[in-house]
Amino acid sequence: MIKITHAAGHALVTPGKQSPDGYKEWQVTSEIVKLVMLELENYERVIQKRIDDSTGKSDIPLKKRCELINGWGANVHIDYHLNAYGSGWNNAGGTETYTYTTKPKEAAALAEKIQTNLVKELGFRNRGIKAADFQMVRETKMTAILIEFAFMTNHNEAIKMRTEEYQKKAAKSVVDGLVAQYGLKKKPAVSSTVDVVYRIQVGAFSDIDNAKSLVEELKAKGYQAIIV
Repeated sequence: MIKITHAAGHALVTPGKQSPDGYKEWQVTSEIVKLVMLELENYERVIQKRIDDSTGKSDIPLKKRCELINGWGANVHIDYHLNAYGSGWNNAGGTETYTYTTKPKEAAALAEKIQTNLVKELGFRNRGIKAADFQMVRETKMTAILIEFAFMTNHNEAIKMRTEEYQKKAAKSVVDGLVAQYGLKKKPAVSSTVDVVYRIQVGAFSDIDNAKSLVEELKAKGYQAIIV
């Protein structure tokens, strides 16, 4: 069994954390979190939990988030973000994925897989795997990575990341990375068709010849009929 936690990095109400035209980071990252979790429901041995406020109405402090993740006993944590440079539109752009400064082996391997997928799917500049002293990868006690999908201050990237198409590409990249890293297997397909047989009793006869006559009549019309 693998326990995975997810968190959209900043809430809808967090000051700043938005594109120059006022579109909040959370509006994108929350959708990606939901898509990832929905797809992971199709896999065996996966238990998952969303750590941030899924309504976006409160920004759970980072210390509290780490406590929740550690207390739940997660094996993997993923933090979802959009990057920014300055406050106006500019050309800074690309995708990057972070581990803690010690570059834990498993975290680095997972980051590499997801980063490779993201660059392929999103088509933004590859800014690589980086290490940083971010609280969400420092104070969590499991494999933890932090993803910066794109720059919300880059007009081209920001507009694309608001679309369902690119959010699905981002989610697919994360899920595929987790599947490859942990050998996740899909749950067996459940058949939607069920063989149902309806039996109908047609009359009761005191005369056996009348019963036999009806049986022959029904058989002649293509029905199965027996006398019981």
